[in-house]
Amino acid sequence: MGSQQNDGTSYPPSEPKPCANNCGFFGTAGNQNLCSKCYRDLSIQEVHAATAKAAMEKSLLLPAAAITASPAVLVAEPSSSAEPSAAPAKAANRCGSCNKKVGLTGFVCKCGTTFCGTHRYPEKHQCSYDFKTAGRDVISKANPIIKADKIQRF
Repeated sequence: MGSQQNDGTSYPPSEPKPCANNCGFFGTAGNQNLCSKCYRDLSIQEVHAATAKAAMEKSLLLPAAAITASPAVLVAEPSSSAEPSAAPAKAANRCGSCNKKVGLTGFVCKCGTTFCGTHRYPEKHQCSYDFKTAGRDVISKANPIIKADKIQRF
C-alpha cells in the first residue's frame, strides 16, 4: 500500500532504460545510459586513446629535437633500442643454473635471474649480488648519525 501512494516524499519509480549500445541489458544514468559491460569497454577505450595520444605527442616532440641537435643522435637511437629487445630473448621460465623449466614456481633472485627450487639460494648459484653492501646501505640510510650542538658555557 505504501508503494502505491506518493505523497511527495519519495521519487516515483522510473522504468529501466535499455543500454545505449543496444546490447540487450539495461543501462543507468550514472553510466551514460550504458550497461556495466559497455561502460567498462568505453572507459578502457578512453584510457587507450589517452595513452596513444600522449605517446604520439611525445614521439612527435622527440624527433624534432633530435633533428635540430645532430643527425648522429638519430643513428644512435635505433641501435640502442634494438639492444634491449635482444636482452629479454633469454627464456625467463628456465633455471639459470640447470636450464630446467620452472613454470610458475620460478624464484627470481636479486641478481635478476630465475632459478628452480634447488638453485634458488645464493650459495647454490654463485650469486653476483653483494648482500653485505646492500645491507650496510640500508642500515646507514635507516640510522642517520645525529650529533647535538656543543653546549656553550658562559
